[in-house]
Amino acid sequence: MQHVWFNKTFSSVAAAIRLIREADLAGDYHIVSSHTNPYSAAFQEAHEYVIEPSGLQGEAYLAWCLQFCLDQAITIFIPGKEAVLIGAEHERFAQQGTRVLAVAAPDVLTLINDKAAFYRAIDLPLTPPAAFRVIETAAEFEAAYQELKQDHSKLCIKPSKSVFGLGFAVIEEERSCAQLLVEGAQYQIGFDDLQRGFAAMGTFKTMILMEYLDGHEYSVDCVGDHGRLICAVPRKKMKQAGRGQLIEMRSDILESVTQLAKTLGLNGNFNVQFKERAAGLGLLEINARMSGGIAMACLAGPNLPYLALRGFDRGFDNVQVPEIHNGMRVAELGRAAELQ
Repeated sequence: MQHVWFNKTFSSVAAAIRLIREADLAGDYHIVSSHTNPYSAAFQEAHEYVIEPSGLQGEAYLAWCLQFCLDQAITIFIPGKEAVLIGAEHERFAQQGTRVLAVAAPDVLTLINDKAAFYRAIDLPLTPPAAFRVIETAAEFEAAYQELKQDHSKLCIKPSKSVFGLGFAVIEEERSCAQLLVEGAQYQIGFDDLQRGFAAMGTFKTMILMEYLDGHEYSVDCVGDHGRLICAVPRKKMKQAGRGQLIEMRSDILESVTQLAKTLGLNGNFNVQFKERAAGLGLLEINARMSGGIAMACLAGPNLPYLALRGFDRGFDNVQVPEIHNGMRVAELGRAAELQ
């Protein structure tokens, strides 16, 4: 039996653990979950859970992980927190009997997590990123805004390094931030207020000013094998509330994620996001982890977390990928649960 450890990571790990256990009929995998939050949802799904010490970072956290793997006889480690550092030290884990399932090499993970550097480096002919400029000063914002506005009617802004869309906003020229607030307009910011704010700051952390893509968004849950795409399930997010998401096997998406996997050497579970525009799909980002909606993708056929784990453990030549039900409509329904 393999002892598999998911350390502190995003909440989607709870669904992943549940999916693995549902598929693991032979009981080949004993799942251990750890988190600093004693009420982590993943604890409800794992065979065993441990509360991580708070405040550990960098080398101190790495040392704790190495000792944890020894103490718990972990044979497969799927890191979330400090994934770049842990991936770089995978040989130290291997020397004590633990294989690290990393999504990519440390330098690639660093690139993926920096959208400005990623957009500059990536060459994706079918689904290129939106037109963008990298800005760090008020003067750069002024120049970039005037340049991009010549070809694009609406622009947006976001931090180069962020998760969950934090810091993203569509720039509104007609309404102030106060008007947007009163009207309940989400993810929008007034141009004049933004301009004054940047001028007052002078310089700021790296931001991306870019063309706003106003079409449907696609979230693509994938499994890779060191650069070879094993499976991809694209979900089209419907704009109307309550209409769920649509499994749509678009050829441009499948070709693009195949290219990304090969170019970046992607491995295990990862997620790619695209959005429509008049000129076609544009790449938004790669998440070097499972998405929050991975359970919906799995309804279409492949159990993606189990597929990634099983393939990593025993090789993908011995793993069968189920047919994907194209055109299937899926959704997530909340349910109440007691936290223990």
